[in-house]
Amino acid sequence: MSNARFKARKPENEVVLSYEKDSAERISLKAKLSELKQQQLEIPLIIGGKEIYTGNIQKCVVPHNKNHVLATYHMAGEKEVKAAIEAALEAKKEWVKMPWHHRASIFLKAAELLAGPWRMTLNAATMLGQSKTAYQAEIDSACELIDFLRFNVYFMSEIYNEQIISTNESWNRIEYRPLEGFVFAVTPFNFTAIGGNLSIAPALMGNTVLWKPAGTSIYSNYFIMKLLQEAGLPDGVINFVPGAGNLIGNVVFNNECFGGIHFTGSTEVFNSMWKIIGENIDKYKSYPRIVGETGGKDFVFAHKDADVNRLVTALIRGAFEYQGQKCSAASRAYIPESLWPAVKYKLMGEAATIRVGDVEDFTNFMGAVIDKNSFDRIKGYIDYAHNSHEAEIIFGGNCDDSAGYFIEPTIIVAQNPYFKTMTEEIFGPVLTIYVYADDKLEETLRICNESTPYGLTGSIFSQNRRALVEMENMLDYAAGNLYINDKPTGAVVGQQPFGGGRASGTNDKAGSKLNLLRWVSPRVIKETFDPSDNYKYAFME
Repeated sequence: MSNARFKARKPENEVVLSYEKDSAERISLKAKLSELKQQQLEIPLIIGGKEIYTGNIQKCVVPHNKNHVLATYHMAGEKEVKAAIEAALEAKKEWVKMPWHHRASIFLKAAELLAGPWRMTLNAATMLGQSKTAYQAEIDSACELIDFLRFNVYFMSEIYNEQIISTNESWNRIEYRPLEGFVFAVTPFNFTAIGGNLSIAPALMGNTVLWKPAGTSIYSNYFIMKLLQEAGLPDGVINFVPGAGNLIGNVVFNNECFGGIHFTGSTEVFNSMWKIIGENIDKYKSYPRIVGETGGKDFVFAHKDADVNRLVTALIRGAFEYQGQKCSAASRAYIPESLWPAVKYKLMGEAATIRVGDVEDFTNFMGAVIDKNSFDRIKGYIDYAHNSHEAEIIFGGNCDDSAGYFIEPTIIVAQNPYFKTMTEEIFGPVLTIYVYADDKLEETLRICNESTPYGLTGSIFSQNRRALVEMENMLDYAAGNLYINDKPTGAVVGQQPFGGGRASGTNDKAGSKLNLLRWVSPRVIKETFDPSDNYKYAFME
C-alpha cells in the first residue's frame, strides 16, 4: 500500500471540435454514422458484468426517421432488478477497499478513451438515437461527459484533502465514506452526458449503482456502459438495468439497502418517488440521499436598454437548439414594448432561416423531437395557443410526424403573462413572448418570479448596470443558474455548476464538488494521545 499523498491534476475543459466542411472530425463522424446505421444491435442488461437477455424486448428508433430501428433492447423484470441489487452490494465489498487513486484512474482512462477512439461512436449514437446535430452531440456526449469524468476526479481529491483542526493533545481526522447500501441512478433522454454522470459520480465516491436509463436514450447509454467496461470498471459497480420505471422503482424503494437516488427527469416523477421513499422510510438502514434535477420554465428577461441583436441570438439558440428539449431551454421571454418592434423584426427574420430535418444533413439547425408522446404533447400546446383569443402564433406552429417527429420552431405572443404556454413546461421548440409596458418593469419582474413553480435557469439582458442589479435581485430565487446577456443554456462543467431550486430540483450542482459530497457519509475520528485517568474536573476540588 502506497503511503504517498497523490494529487489529481486540475483539468481544463475539453475543446469542442467544429466539424467544419472537409475537416478530419467531420469525415470521421460521417463514417461512424454510416457504420452504425448499417447494423442493428441487441442490447442486454448488464448485471454484475454479465449480459442478461430477458426476452422482453423494445426498440431503439431514429426520431427523425422513425422507421429505422437502431437496436432492440431487453427490459428488466423484478427478478433482474433484485439480482442487480445483489450484484451491487456484492461488488461494493471490494470497491470500497480499492484505493481512491485507482478508482480515479478508471474514470480518467474512460475520459481519454472517450476523447480519442470512442468519441465518434458516442457522438454518432447520440445523433441517431436522440436526433442531435453534430454540434449538440459534440458538446454533450463528448465534451461534457469527458469534463464530468475528469473534473469529478479532481473534485474528489479536493474533498479528500479537506481535513479538520487538530491540537497537540488530539489528532482529528475525517473520512469520506460512501453511503451505506446502493445508489439508484435514473437518467433522462436529452443528455447523454447526464446519463453517464448520474451513475459515475456516486460510483467514483465508492458507491455501487443501479442505472435505469430512459428508454429513448438506451442506445447511446449502452455505449457508455461498454466504454466504462473497457476502461476497467469492475463488474457490478454500475449495473445497467433498462426497464419500466414503476417496476424497477417498486423493487428498489422497498429494499432496506437503498441508500440514495440520483435523478434527472420530470418534477411529477421526482415528487412521486420522494413520496414513496417517505412512506418506506422505516425500512431503510439510513436516511436515503435524494438528489434530483427536474423541470424548468426558463426565462429571458429583457430591459429596454438591451442589445437587440444579442438578445435575438440568445432567444433563437436558447429556445430552439436541440428542439427545445433541454431543462434549461428558453421557454418564455419578457420584452419591453419600446424594444418589441425591432426584436420582432429581427427574430422573425432569423427564425425564417432555421432549417429542420435529418441531423446527418449538417446544414440543419434542428432535428426531430424524441418520440410520439413528446410530439403529441408539444402539438397539443401549439393547438391550444392557435385556438386561444389570448395568444397569437407569429411564427411556425406546423407539425409533421409522417417520416419523423418534426415540429417547426414556434413563436407565440401572449397577451396574458399567466397564459398556459407562459407558465407550463413544454419541453419542445416553443417560445412564448409577453410584451410589457416599459414603466411596468418591477411588476413584470415580479410576475416572472412568481408565475411558475420552477427555479432552474434564466437570463437577463441590458446594457444598463443599474437595471441588471435590479433584475438580478428581484429574480433571486427564480433561477439556480442565472445568465447575464447570454442565453439561459449551455452550462459548462467546472465553470457553471448546474441545478435549480423550487420545483426544479434539489440544486446539488452537477459539475462541482457540491454534488459529490452528497454521495459520501463522513466519519470523524478523534485520537487522544494522553487521555485523562481521573473523572474529576478541577472545579470540583
